[in-house]
Amino acid sequence: MDHSHRGTIFVEQAEILAHQAFDGDQQVLRVHAPKTAANARPGSFAHLQCAPHLPMRRPLSIMRVSPTEGWVDFLYKVVGRGTALLAKRKVGETIDLLGPIGKAFTLLPECPRPLLLGGGVGIPPMVFLAESMRPQLKALQPLVLMGSEVPFPFAARPSQILVPGIPEGVIGCMPLLDDWGIPSRLASRQSYAGCFDGYITDLARAWLVSLAAEERVKVAVYACGPHPMLEAVAEFAAEFGLPCQVSLEEFMACGVGGCAGCAVQVETPDGPAMKRVCVDGPVFDARAVFNTGA
Repeated sequence: MDHSHRGTIFVEQAEILAHQAFDGDQQVLRVHAPKTAANARPGSFAHLQCAPHLPMRRPLSIMRVSPTEGWVDFLYKVVGRGTALLAKRKVGETIDLLGPIGKAFTLLPECPRPLLLGGGVGIPPMVFLAESMRPQLKALQPLVLMGSEVPFPFAARPSQILVPGIPEGVIGCMPLLDDWGIPSRLASRQSYAGCFDGYITDLARAWLVSLAAEERVKVAVYACGPHPMLEAVAEFAAEFGLPCQVSLEEFMACGVGGCAGCAVQVETPDGPAMKRVCVDGPVFDARAVFNTGA
């Protein structure tokens, strides 16, 4: 068993600093967890005990961190008993937290046009990854596309950043990213104002098709979201010959590689192998997971 993650995962009694509810049963939770904040990387997650009487933890992707102030932000959707109990937790309470866990995204320096795709609760890692690029915006040209079939967990506004190749009228953005100088656009099939009417993958394809060949080869794709979305992302990345990393969402029990309950089949140079999403991932090369070829 791979023990490379030992020494980098911490147990913290994380104080709740803020807990905000949004439409669509979504919550943004901020906790004080300084060790996790100092060591987390885009793609990392944490395993939280939702309530003292509920021993089974829940994995939540990390959306933002402040290593200097020691806080960590999570965006989650209430979907079952655990997250329903978590949503009732109040500011000032503490949560038993295990983190940061998992293999993070790896930025490819040879691809200075990162395309970030976040669907639903797959949005948080993309925000984290985008924020990590802020010091490099002179060298990078990121574009963040977000899709959701419930209201977005922020008040969207028209973007102040022009993105050539984006369909006319698609101007809705995540204000935080716009303020950072990172362009973003939104997609949904719910007819939200300013959003692309369709799947996030269709919006990505429209933008990619608009690029000249010499610009398209500079694109690398980074994605997190539900399995059907990631499969579609892997397919169009392979079609355009683009490198693609995906963060998988799987049910987890232990979260640290002990139970192997989150194992998925991945293609390796030695043939198919079972890998644990929690510690071998959650980020994988899309070609290995979806067998889309070289």
